[in-house]
Amino acid sequence: MFDNSAAAQALSSLLNLSRRARGADSERELGFLLVNETHALVPYRQAALWLSDEGVYSLSGVVQIEANAPYVHWLTRVCEALQEKRPETAQGFSAGDLPPELAEEWAQWWPSHAVCVPIRGVGYCLLVRDEPWSSEGWTLVGEWMDVWRHAFVAKHAPRLSTWRAWRGKLAGGVAGGAGRPWWRQLRFQLAAVVIGVLLFPVHLTVLAPGELVPAQPVVVRAPVEGVVDVFHVQPNQLVQKDQPLFGFDEALIQSRVEVARQALVTAETDYRQTSQMALVDARSKPQLALLMGKIEEKRTEVSYLKEQLGRSRVLAPKAGVVLMDDPSEWIGKPVAIGEKVLRIAAEGDVEVEAWVALSDAIALPKDASVSLYLNASPLSPVSAQLRYMAHESVLRPEGYQAYRVRAVLTEATKHRVGLKGTAKLQGERVSLIYWMMRRPLAMLRGHLGY
Repeated sequence: MFDNSAAAQALSSLLNLSRRARGADSERELGFLLVNETHALVPYRQAALWLSDEGVYSLSGVVQIEANAPYVHWLTRVCEALQEKRPETAQGFSAGDLPPELAEEWAQWWPSHAVCVPIRGVGYCLLVRDEPWSSEGWTLVGEWMDVWRHAFVAKHAPRLSTWRAWRGKLAGGVAGGAGRPWWRQLRFQLAAVVIGVLLFPVHLTVLAPGELVPAQPVVVRAPVEGVVDVFHVQPNQLVQKDQPLFGFDEALIQSRVEVARQALVTAETDYRQTSQMALVDARSKPQLALLMGKIEEKRTEVSYLKEQLGRSRVLAPKAGVVLMDDPSEWIGKPVAIGEKVLRIAAEGDVEVEAWVALSDAIALPKDASVSLYLNASPLSPVSAQLRYMAHESVLRPEGYQAYRVRAVLTEATKHRVGLKGTAKLQGERVSLIYWMMRRPLAMLRGHLGY
């Protein structure tokens, strides 16, 4: 009668534990239930729950675990040593079954007898007590562990904050399909997908600072040496051919013209006087040729200065848009002959200019695709085709060497000249792994030399 009563009581305890496990609100409550209430099925002094992906999860008699406690560290190493043996059923063990460095501390933390109960896919439940373990009651304990595991897996979301957790999750996923033909196993399928993705051909692309520039602008330079006096146009103004652009201070040139005219009059007067004297004095005739040459010299000088006076009023060489900075900065500024003042570009005569750094210089095929993502309109790229890439690099104002790239627009754009952005240049097709590793390999080769 006693045995039947004890069996009925144990079965009632199992049903009660199962009901409480199904009604638990969280995985923490389930862990507390396992290490503290399993005592109703089998007596013990201490219990611990260790998860393969998180470590020590619950301890009997403890509400919150102190992760840095010496006991927790020792228990973690014990469970890792047990995991190497991979027990499949409940097995008793003692200090002699552990490495010497762990066995030395056994008496400090645990009584003499311990048992490891594996929980499939979750971890281990460790039970320890002073008396030796018997074979009675373990059938119900095994049933209780299965019920508890079912409830725990349904609620527990493992924390992937440690390397052990990631390794366990990946190993569990990759190991799926064991026993099947190798081509149907998940690990080989994943490997094939990864290799296929890494070998997938993509365009080798580089990014470089770029802007919209006039394709064939006319550069207007200072035709004379002098001081700019007036500007008749403004930046981005549309001008027609022969429309006045700017003018120089004409006072200095006008004074030179007057001086040259007076010198011409003086030379002509000297010639007339000498020609009259030559009628009575034959010695004056040789001077006539010299004076005539002087007159021609002064006439040429007057003609040149008049031409300079006309050139001081600069006209537009063709119709287009004026490209320049603030014209007020030029007023009163002395300029030399040939100094650039402004540019005139025809409407719609626009192309892309980019500067490719030395480390990004790749082989670009003829008519390579170039896309300019303007800062003013990043969602509407300007499409172009490569026209040329310079053979020699130049030093940029930003302090780095770069190659000049020019690309012709494939379609008209409404954006004005001068807008800046980022240009993407497409090279030849390469594998994805080369596209990813090109810069690291170049850096590694530069440091190692091979």
